[in-house]
Amino acid sequence: MGDLREIDVDYNFFDDTPAGKDPDSHSPTLRRYHQRLWSKPLPDGRPFELHAGRSLSPYLVYQGDGTRIVFGSDTIATRHRRKLHHLYVQLSDEVNDAFLQRSYTICGFMIFPVSQGSLNQRRGTHPRIQDRWDLTLEAIRRFYEGGTSPLSAIMDRYADFFALFGSFSGYLDHFLLRDFVDERGAVRFLLPFDNFMSSALPSDLPTYERYRLDSLNLFEARRLRILDEIKRRSELP
Repeated sequence: MGDLREIDVDYNFFDDTPAGKDPDSHSPTLRRYHQRLWSKPLPDGRPFELHAGRSLSPYLVYQGDGTRIVFGSDTIATRHRRKLHHLYVQLSDEVNDAFLQRSYTICGFMIFPVSQGSLNQRRGTHPRIQDRWDLTLEAIRRFYEGGTSPLSAIMDRYADFFALFGSFSGYLDHFLLRDFVDERGAVRFLLPFDNFMSSALPSDLPTYERYRLDSLNLFEARRLRILDEIKRRSELP
């Protein structure tokens, strides 16, 4: 799958994306980084190899043990620039640009199954999730533990995908997401959590600023974790 040392954790995927296009679908570097980082053994030792289509579609494909899963990419570091435009425009261009620069590097991206409807689309449109990665991760945690969430119905469609990782802990470790939970394995929420009952979006500027800053801190931690992963796997015989 290529040399992991080729991965630049600070590369901004807009740099090789045609003007007006989305890096998730049109950045060849992003697709290559996804393929190299996530193609590695599963927790039970089975290979998890991702293959890219010859054109833009399919984006990435896993096929093994009679299961075929098609993946897409999406950023998990969200600014809510449209939904919270009245708050977004109150922050300086420097602050907004810094968030964009970090969120469009590899630490701000994940792959999601798309072959049976889009988990990513549903998490973006559900009013109790609003594209928040911490709430999505809580829904994934509950899925593994047999609980329910606003995303339960669509996540049930991807039971074969989540089963590959064995447990929530296995999923976190495979995708280098351990910094998004605490030492007990509980999700680190960016806003007070009340079982998906209240609005998922910050309601005022101070809350929005803190939400953005805490998001950046978590993604910086993931950046460092990805660096460690690259070093560790590059040193293997």
